[in-house]
Amino acid sequence: MTKKSLSLITATLLLTNTTFAQEVLEDIIVTSATKTSQDIKDTTSNIDVISADEIEDRGFTTVTEALNSLVGVSYTSNGGIGQNTSVYLRGMSTNRVLVLIDGIRYNDATSASGAPFAHLMIADIEQIEVVKGAQSGIWGADASAGVINIITKKAETGVHGSFYAQGGSFSLRKIGGSLSYKDENFYLKVTHDHIKTDGFSAYAPNGEDLDKFEDDGYENDTTTIKAGFQINESNKIDISHTIIDAKTQSDAYDPVLFAMNPNGVYNSEVKDKFTTINFNHIDSFNELNVYANKSDFSRYYPDDQYSKNFDGSIEEYGINSKIPYGSEAFVVVGVDYKKFEHENDIDEDFNNKGIFVTNSNTLKGFSGGKTILTESLRYDNYSTFDNKVTGKIGLKHIHERFEGLITSVNYGTSYNVPTLYQMYSPYGSTDLNPEETKSFDVTVEYKAFKISYFNTEIDDMIDFDMSTYKYANIAGTSKINGLEISYKKSFFDALLINLNYTRLLTAEDKDGNDLKRRAEETFKVALDYYGVENLHLGIDAEYVGSRTDTGNSVWPAPAPDVETGKYTVVNLTANYDITKEIQVYGKIENLTDEYYQTAYNYASIPRAFSLGLKARF
Repeated sequence: MTKKSLSLITATLLLTNTTFAQEVLEDIIVTSATKTSQDIKDTTSNIDVISADEIEDRGFTTVTEALNSLVGVSYTSNGGIGQNTSVYLRGMSTNRVLVLIDGIRYNDATSASGAPFAHLMIADIEQIEVVKGAQSGIWGADASAGVINIITKKAETGVHGSFYAQGGSFSLRKIGGSLSYKDENFYLKVTHDHIKTDGFSAYAPNGEDLDKFEDDGYENDTTTIKAGFQINESNKIDISHTIIDAKTQSDAYDPVLFAMNPNGVYNSEVKDKFTTINFNHIDSFNELNVYANKSDFSRYYPDDQYSKNFDGSIEEYGINSKIPYGSEAFVVVGVDYKKFEHENDIDEDFNNKGIFVTNSNTLKGFSGGKTILTESLRYDNYSTFDNKVTGKIGLKHIHERFEGLITSVNYGTSYNVPTLYQMYSPYGSTDLNPEETKSFDVTVEYKAFKISYFNTEIDDMIDFDMSTYKYANIAGTSKINGLEISYKKSFFDALLINLNYTRLLTAEDKDGNDLKRRAEETFKVALDYYGVENLHLGIDAEYVGSRTDTGNSVWPAPAPDVETGKYTVVNLTANYDITKEIQVYGKIENLTDEYYQTAYNYASIPRAFSLGLKARF
């Protein structure tokens, strides 16, 4: 077996077999659970991590594909790659998930839909952290469902580079690479990734043959520049700048037919930029970070008759300090300032000032084993909305009498503020108030097995009111609760098995109506085989249970509900190391050519093939 294969199997064992994990999980560091670097074994939060090895071996193209491999995560898409995509975390929609790239906010300030997942390609990613449950007590607004932090790779000591090229079905072309230099005082890394595809029709009436309609292509260029300076042993500066430049072809609405036209033309162009500079100081008392972040969003719709430009930004400035005390205890205190701006016809902005504290203690000897207690509290002052106090408390116990048993519980409060578009656009309302969320989960882990129960309540949910054609607070409480079950284990030092099952027991609004586009259940399985020298073979499958969407409407009759679930999709991957530096890889998506739609009347990928070559130095 290759060194890489052995390391991947070892990592999986460490993540899942608690017998070993308690001693060596310090190799896995997360930053999203408490807004500071922390060993994953010492976090009370329900958190999943997708590693760079998993991303490479599973052949993911988009971040959405990677996220969809996790328990508790599902998605819908209005067509193929590059089309509007929504990610659901424990049944909560995209606009209730805070998404970060290297700690910089990716939630679009000009949109009502949250983070634009459609344009997040897999590009030089080190790991993806997914923290589930209400996180406003740490991160502030827009983290009601949780936090997804995408962390890009750092430069390694010396001069290093990589290159890849890939082609496939629908005239898929992917090419990219990186170049980096690092010594004891300075590092610089540049990466660029290009993807282009002719695609297939985004809109395709349910049951119709895709070949009847014109193709809707997509092109994406993602560039990241990272640099750092070690001033002395105690002080350093890190800088990162990411540009996402994308062009999407999709289908237009026909005002004559009062319906979408699968052969219509509706183009869009995106050029988003994300910049951060962070000063880090470490001494015997604390670790201090002072930072400035800027997220710039620019969307252009040349074929739109009314709104062509959507430009906006988020500026964030902050300082936080991690202060260790006692035995295995620390406190994080900090303040931050954020300004949200929407330009163009709206030309409005608001700001937020926050102060927060997180405390973590590790207690030993309580009924044997180790107990970790974490509490977070945050106060936010908004220029437009009422002030908010949110919090979170988590408790984890690593049992000694029952080796391999871990139990944990988390409770948190959160809120989501309306976007400037939801307030000031022609479809908006200045009377909107933030929606408030309470979430609770309890988890039991035993070696390779893990089960969680989660419960979420949302008051005054912000939604689009079809009776007024405006955004509004829907009075009352919407409820989502369910189960997550996962099992990960290695067998015979050659086979990795990853199983997970999610069941939404309840996902309904205040009137008891089911929330649309949420799968009642999903079952996912991934098998990875490393028994042949230098070769990895993988197969993964997902079953999506019953899921409803809004069907076609015939005015003035209301649109009926339609079924979009009850299907299974299977993928195959293969990777072969020709040398330590050169690898060939391939993937077959939707092996059985299953016909399905994640969103009603929007196409999903039929059987597709791709093959690539990767080199490193």
